[in-house]
Amino acid sequence: MTSTAAIIRCPAKLNLALSVGPPGADRMHPIASWMVTTDFADDLHLTRLDAGRDSLYAIVWAPDAPRRSDIDWPIQKDLAVRAHLALEKHVGRRLPLRMKLEKRIPVGGGLGGGSSNAAAMLRGANAIHGLGLTDDALAELARGLGSDVPFLVRGGSAVVEGLGERLEHHAQLPDVHAVLVFPDAACPTGPVYGRFDAMRPDAALQAARVRALAAGRTVAHDAPFNDLAEPALAVAPVLRDAIAEIGGLSGRTVHVSGSGSTLFLLCGGRGEADLLAGAVRDRTRWPAVAASVAGNR
Repeated sequence: MTSTAAIIRCPAKLNLALSVGPPGADRMHPIASWMVTTDFADDLHLTRLDAGRDSLYAIVWAPDAPRRSDIDWPIQKDLAVRAHLALEKHVGRRLPLRMKLEKRIPVGGGLGGGSSNAAAMLRGANAIHGLGLTDDALAELARGLGSDVPFLVRGGSAVVEGLGERLEHHAQLPDVHAVLVFPDAACPTGPVYGRFDAMRPDAALQAARVRALAAGRTVAHDAPFNDLAEPALAVAPVLRDAIAEIGGLSGRTVHVSGSGSTLFLLCGGRGEADLLAGAVRDRTRWPAVAASVAGNR
């Protein structure tokens, strides 16, 4: 039987390694990245509606969201809504549903929140409407929605290459625990990549380095690397102050997530991450949460 309602997790994504190549003729940048999903997540509530009904969409901040911003984008441009419309086009019929998206992942934080919402919509609408599409079919459909979305259909841990279309999922999740810190800063993706092009005219993909790091079950606190970190700091200099303050408090290397602005630190276990997140909240002006690597099922 197909359930008529579901709550689907939309996990935040971390890039534990991110290498960026020079742009191609289409101005798109190929990547090699080790991506993982965490237990810090948005919640997508879906209810199947009767045939002939119009779909209803709502987006709100969860009460425990660590950093909020205005939800001021047109609903038809939201990635979860776009994913629903793409799925309807793919199957050739309407799939009426009611959506309530409860967000915790900050907008524009480099954690793939919108992409994760889209992937969750594909999984959830597929389930409540009994479409029977496989993860591979959903990932293929996801390619038209953004480079992170195919990975987030399954989540977990994977090396992702190209424009997000080449995925090598790992059967076992790494034992990784982190503190996510949310400075009040904007790192628009376009300007960050623009700075990358100016700062790294000789950029070359380091796929072997990414794969070597991803081969381990655990990751040293100073091991992650990110080719977009310095460009993100150039776009949002306040991140340098946050990194200095949090690094001094923790004695650990502070990393930039994706194109920013979220920062993260790796810890030896979940208990340590919980304690350190509390210390960051209490002793700095930055919101912070503990997160562990988890699948999205």
